[in-house]
Amino acid sequence: MVSEQAPLVVQGLRDLQGLRFTVVGAAGFVGARLCATLQARGAQVWAPARHEPWPWLAPLGHVIYCAGLTADYLARPFDTVEAHVSHLAQVLQHGLERGSLESLVYLSSTRLYDGQGAGLANEIAVLPLDPANPRHLYDFSKGLGESLCHVAGQGCARVARLACVYEGPQDADGFLPALLRQVLAARSAGVARVEVSSSPHFARDYVHLDDVVDALIRIAVSGRQPVYNVASGANVSNADLFEYLACRWGCEVQPLLQTVPSSAPQVDIERLCSELHWRPRALFDALDDVLESCQGARAC
Repeated sequence: MVSEQAPLVVQGLRDLQGLRFTVVGAAGFVGARLCATLQARGAQVWAPARHEPWPWLAPLGHVIYCAGLTADYLARPFDTVEAHVSHLAQVLQHGLERGSLESLVYLSSTRLYDGQGAGLANEIAVLPLDPANPRHLYDFSKGLGESLCHVAGQGCARVARLACVYEGPQDADGFLPALLRQVLAARSAGVARVEVSSSPHFARDYVHLDDVVDALIRIAVSGRQPVYNVASGANVSNADLFEYLACRWGCEVQPLLQTVPSSAPQVDIERLCSELHWRPRALFDALDDVLESCQGARAC
């Protein structure tokens, strides 16, 4: 079976005609781009609405489960558990019982490694979670979703742990898009300096939206491992980001905080790169393209 799938991986899965995908959470940031990419590559795509009548009668094919909460998970704890665990259980059980499930990819997060500290974070690491920590409500719910895939997925379910996903200043959420919007607004106003309520010592792994979508398709069709890290594999500090923006975008960024957090782990992406021949682009290369597109559109 692996040898039959290998040519698809090498070709980057550009031709998906004859394959059926179900995208749960298609209205979200990743889900919307995933649907558009799958359709552009010739796949049959079904994107059930949030309140689609149950049970689903359509064949599911390859399910990519993008439903979830991020920034507002503490304000909506019950919705968080519903999206990350309860609805997943319903979809997984239904698909397996009907025999209409070819594979399922569950979107989790590399945030589960945060308590690990410095060092390399790979897919077999033991996750440090604390039930008394309110922030870990998100981590536990994602962890339980992962466990459900491992225990009840009958070998069909895989987990994709995503780092900080970005595209550009148009993104609705996230530190990086907000910073880019602030810098672009300053450039438009002829201002060469902005202030941000953050510290130069914070570091994150940023992975581009298009690279994430490509990875998810590869995992769905050709993945064989239970968990894959989907990240750039490199942490970028705010200090390096601010220096880049000053040099390439011509805007100095002045941090208002000097907080020194605990060291962030480096996410290991060797499994995804070696098995599925995936290569993410570097943050600053992608931001060069963003700057060029802004200048071409006279937006900055």
